[in-house]
This record gives sequence, structure tokens and C-alpha cells, in this order.
Amino acid sequence: MTSDADLLDELLALAAAGCGDVDVAPDATAARQHWRTATLVVIGADAVTGCVRAGLPRRRGLVLVARLPDLPDGTRDPAAEDAASWRAASQLDADHVVVLPAAAAWLTERFGSAGARHRDAAPIVAVIGGRGGAGASVLAAGLALTAARNGLRTMLVDADPLGGGVDLLLGAESAAGLRWPDLSAARGRVDVAALRAGLPRQGELAMVSWDRGDAVEVPVEAMEATLDAGRRGGDLVVIDLPRTLGPAAMCGVRAAGEVLMPVTADIRACAAAVRVAAQVGPHCQALRLVVRGPAPGGLSAHDVGVALGLPVAGSLRPEPDLAAALERGDPPTGSGRGPLAELCARLLAELTADAGREVA
Repeated sequence: MTSDADLLDELLALAAAGCGDVDVAPDATAARQHWRTATLVVIGADAVTGCVRAGLPRRRGLVLVARLPDLPDGTRDPAAEDAASWRAASQLDADHVVVLPAAAAWLTERFGSAGARHRDAAPIVAVIGGRGGAGASVLAAGLALTAARNGLRTMLVDADPLGGGVDLLLGAESAAGLRWPDLSAARGRVDVAALRAGLPRQGELAMVSWDRGDAVEVPVEAMEATLDAGRRGGDLVVIDLPRTLGPAAMCGVRAAGEVLMPVTADIRACAAAVRVAAQVGPHCQALRLVVRGPAPGGLSAHDVGVALGLPVAGSLRPEPDLAAALERGDPPTGSGRGPLAELCARLLAELTADAGREVA
């Protein structure tokens, strides 16, 4: 996206060398139809202000590109960057800000990676609790297990270093395989087959979780590489998010096509969820609620949705035996029966329908 003819010529040449499959938009209005679906969006510095004014939603795969202006002798001045453009770029939350011609080789490779990426890549759904104890990890695990039970190659990514480990929730804490401390050095385009083969598995479900040692900080690059491999090599990626979002977890928010926020049907939970929604909403493509009973004050799922100003993806009836089953090491939705299993099956049907896949 640029109306700078010289920059456009340069970008088209790089795209031709990298992938050749591009759509060109002179401004934000023209770009809106491609904004959510494009695997990569490259914006010229001249178009940044228009994007900000148009209120285009935040997304991953966003690169801001500037050209250094020519000096009278035909050279370019590396100190003559447009500071106003860089300030505006921060409002777009761009993944990368680069300057041509210095970044030509990098951008060509980026075009190539985008062109090689499967156009029907797996959907990503993230889950974040509206308050502590809302059941976000249980919902994420249940959704992932439901998908795997239906034959979908699923990756469950635990992005919460203080959550105790989603592998423990699934009774797979003793399963051999790579955990986040082993993957923290991952960068770029990870080999999908090697990653899936190295992760702890339960049938079609591959888990990216934590070991029982000290928590490590997962670099953004490692999270990006892992999620990208999950999209390229599977049918669904589910992310269990922490309620306090660091850079790596925020990467998961931006990558997700939808974020589900479980919230219990009570006043304090709604008050807490307002703050979580304010933290997540500006960075995700879609945010919906999952309202969990019981409702001590009689709040309905509709009431909670109205209070938070968010759509409700579903409600979850009380399941008295669930807590005891989890303590025994039984994975959530493992039996395929009960309110949680029913909700996960319906949510999965929506996800796979949107992605053009069928679930038995």
C-alpha cells in the first residue's frame, strides 16, 4: 500500500523476485478488502497516516517501508528519516519498520516466505480468562482435545508461564518432548515435521508447554516461529493466554483469528473482564465471551454480554464432576460428554466452518 510511484516500483521488483503474487492499493480505503486475508501487508511511509485515520484493525504480518530521500548528488542520506512517520507507525503496531535500499534482501525474503505460505493455513484461536479461575486453560485444552478427537492436526500452545503447564492439565506431564525452554531459540521458518515430531503428543494433539523448572521468558521470535509452524503444519492452533500479557503472549493475541474470554456470571467477574477486554480488544481481530455458570445473582449470558459490550460465543452450564475429574488426571472433554464437551464441539464446528474444513 503506497501512492509513492518510486517506492511502488521498488517494492514490485522485490515482490517479483520473492513471490510475484501481490495486490496493490494506493490508500487505506482500497486496502481494506485485503486487510484481514493477506498473508503479508507492506505499507509505504506515505500511507501510514491514512491507515491510522481509517482505523484499520491491528494484525500480524505488517511491515512499514520507507525510502531514504535522494540528495542533490544522487546519493541518499541515511539520517533523513521521517520522524513523523515512525511515530505514526507505532500506532499501527507494525511488526517491522525497514528502510530501503538497505533492507531490500530482507524484504525479498519476507515476500518469498509469504508467497510460500499455504493460503488455507490453519485457524488460530486464543483463550484468555476474564478473571482468575474462569476456566480459560480448561476451555483451551478442551477445545484442542475435541479437535484432535475429530481427526484435526491440532497444536495447543501454553503461553502462560505461571499457569502450571497445560501438559499437567492433560495428564501428559511425563510425556517426552520439547518444552518452551527447548524452543526459546527458535527463529524464522521452523521445520513443521521436525517440530511436531519433537513435541509431547496425544494422538493428533501436539502440545507446546512448560517444564517444571524455573519459568523462562519466551522471545517474541520464538512464539512467532512456533505459531507459524502450527498454522502451516496443522488444522488448528489453540493458545492458552495469561491474563497479564507480555510481548510473546501479545504476539499470540495478534495472531489469533478470534480470542475467546471465559467469564463467570457474577458482578466481580464482569468488572475484572472489563479490564482484560480493554487490554486485549485493541490488538485482536475478534473478541467473544464464554459465560460460565452458575449465576449466583441471576445474571444471564445475555446480561453479561450487554454489561461488557461484547458478543457471547456460548454459555457453559455447571459441571459438578469436572473439578474432581481434572484432579484425577482426566483430561477435559476426554469422555466427549458433558456441558464443556458440548460447548467445545459447537465452537469447533464454527471454527472449522469458517476455515472451510469439515468435522465428522
